[in-house]
Amino acid sequence: MKNTALTATHESLGAKMVPFAGYNMPVSYEGVNAEHETVRNGVGVFDVSHMGEFLISGPTALDLIQKVSSNDATKLTIGRAQYSCLPNETGGIVDDLIIYKIKEEQYLLVVNASNIEKDWNHISSYNEEFKADMTNISEGYSLLAIQGPKAVEAMQSLTSVNLADIKFYHFEVADFAGIDNVIISATGYTGSGGFEIYCKNDEVKQIWDKVFEAGADFEIKPIGLAARDTLRLEMGYCLYGNDIDDNTSPIEAGLGWVTKFNKDFVNSVALEKEKQHGAERKLIAFELDERGIPRHGYDIVDGNGKTIGVVTSGTMSPSMGSGIGLGYVPPIFSDIGSKINIQIRKKAVPATVVKLPFYKSK
Repeated sequence: MKNTALTATHESLGAKMVPFAGYNMPVSYEGVNAEHETVRNGVGVFDVSHMGEFLISGPTALDLIQKVSSNDATKLTIGRAQYSCLPNETGGIVDDLIIYKIKEEQYLLVVNASNIEKDWNHISSYNEEFKADMTNISEGYSLLAIQGPKAVEAMQSLTSVNLADIKFYHFEVADFAGIDNVIISATGYTGSGGFEIYCKNDEVKQIWDKVFEAGADFEIKPIGLAARDTLRLEMGYCLYGNDIDDNTSPIEAGLGWVTKFNKDFVNSVALEKEKQHGAERKLIAFELDERGIPRHGYDIVDGNGKTIGVVTSGTMSPSMGSGIGLGYVPPIFSDIGSKINIQIRKKAVPATVVKLPFYKSK
C-alpha cells in the first residue's frame, strides 16, 4: 500500500484511512454529509495525490495525443486544459483523463490512479509509431483539490496571479504558497468551483499548511474521498470503474461531446458508426420518487419487473435529500421524464429519468 506525502498529516487530523487504488487514502474526517456541505457552501481541500501524471513532449507529442485520445487536442493553447478519454480497440474506454498544454510540444496527461500502469502501457504501444518523449512523473508529484465557492477569495493571498481571472479549464504556472512553478488549474470534480494544485511531493506539506492558514477565516476543512464521490455524482460526472470502463463506449456514456470525428483516433471508425446508428444502451440519470438509496450494481427494472439495466453509481444526495443515481438502459427508457424502477432488495422503487446535473448551484 502506497502513501501520499500527506498520509501522516491526514492520520494526525483523525482521518479514517482506507485502501484506494493501491494507496492509503482519507475517506472521511468528520462525516460525508458535513464534508459535502463544506464544499458546496464554503471551501474544502482534498488530497488526490494518488492520481497519475504523464508528461508527453517533443515534435510528435500532439500527434500521439491525437491518436490515443477522443477529443481534439489541436484546440488546446498554452494554459488550457481539456477533458477527454482514451478509447480502446473494442469499443470501450481505457480511461478518462485531463490533458494540459504546458508549453509548445509539451503536454501533461492526468489519469486515474487505478489505471496508471494500464494507461501508460496503452499509450506506449501507440508511441512506437510516433516516438514522442514520455515520462511518468506520478510518483514525484502531489495534487490538492481546493474546492468550493469561497476558494478564490480564501486562496488569493497565496499567489501573485488573480485567481478570479483563471477561467474554467484554464491554468497558470505560477507562485503559490511560497513555491514557484506550481500549476494552478481551474478544474475539479465537485461542480462547486475552485482549483487543483499540482506540485512536487517535497513541496506539498508547505502548501497544505499555508492553504489552511489562509483559509482559516473561511472555515476551510480537509475533505475525504467519500464526499468527493457524492459531490461528483450530484453533478453527473462519470467515475471510471463504475459509469465507464473497458466495456462502455463514449457514445453510450454520453461522452459524445469529447469524441471528435474530425481526426483519426483509436477505434474512431467504429465509434462514428455507433454515433450515426445510435447506441444500444444509454447512461441515464435518475432520481427516486420514494425514499431509498440506490447502489452500484442494483437492477433497473420496468413496470413489469423485467430487468432493463443496472445502476452504475448511486447515493443519497446530501444536497437534495433524495436517492439519485446513474445507470445504463435501452434508449426507449432514456428520455427525460421516463419512469423506471430500481430494485432495492425486494422492492421495486419508482424513479424518474432526469436531466443532469442533479445539483444546481444557488
